[in-house]
Amino acid sequence: MRTNTDWSEWPAPAKLNLFLRITGRRADGYHTLQTAFRLLDWGDTLRLRVRDDGEIGRVDGGGYGVAAEDDLAVRAARTLQAASESRLGCEIDVIKRIPLGGGFGGGSSDAATVLVALNCLWNAGLDTAELAALGLQLGADVPVFVHGHNAWAEGVGEILLPLPLAAAWYLLVDPGVHVPTAALFQSPDLTRTAAPVTIADFVRDAAPGSSLKNAFEPLLRRDQPAIAAALDALSRFGPARVTGSGGGCFVEFSNREAAQAALEALSGDWRAWIARGAERSPLLDRLDAMKMDAKD
Repeated sequence: MRTNTDWSEWPAPAKLNLFLRITGRRADGYHTLQTAFRLLDWGDTLRLRVRDDGEIGRVDGGGYGVAAEDDLAVRAARTLQAASESRLGCEIDVIKRIPLGGGFGGGSSDAATVLVALNCLWNAGLDTAELAALGLQLGADVPVFVHGHNAWAEGVGEILLPLPLAAAWYLLVDPGVHVPTAALFQSPDLTRTAAPVTIADFVRDAAPGSSLKNAFEPLLRRDQPAIAAALDALSRFGPARVTGSGGGCFVEFSNREAAQAALEALSGDWRAWIARGAERSPLLDRLDAMKMDAKD
């Protein structure tokens, strides 16, 4: 028996790393980094339905090739259930748009959406800091999606500072390469001792030609011909970058019209689309709407 037979829908936005710099390696093997997270108004959609029997299940109709026990969305639900001691459960249906292994943060965003949404639907009562701490157990990128704001990140990605960003549109390309993140971090050719930079450095150098790039790009260019080809194709329109440690590539534009024109002129046999940079996560808007409905 379920306590609520209605499904509710929740957004799980993608992200971009506008740059990524690795500044060191801790004794436990984790790398310290600096990056700027940009949230997008495009991403996955999660449908959730509360159960009163404590069971957590996933609808397998999405077909995105991740076993339920490895799915961050399912793991997030179980993590919240244990932390809140809730006796409720849920069914999860992920409508997948964010490519796997592309560096757009799909799994992390799905996990964050589950934490935020179920905290509301279960009346679990955890605050944002507590949810972010649970998210960090699942992955270093989860907290930024829980907080729901563009951010400057340090540490292993968990130290977040709000980062105001100008309006922008992005031409995104998925070269179809699922990059093994762990192998990249272990590469002997990865630069791990970059000098730290400041937010002021980022703001000053954010213009085209910035020296703040992604530490993984040289390795990806060398080892993944499809990524190198996508970056070369995008470079016709501006500084082309990779996001995260994945294969996703992008170019920034100041308006939608310029991004659309570049999309139409882009050559290459890969998936490409445009998305707008968000000022804050659409997940927060959905949460606010849910709280308003509860008051009516």
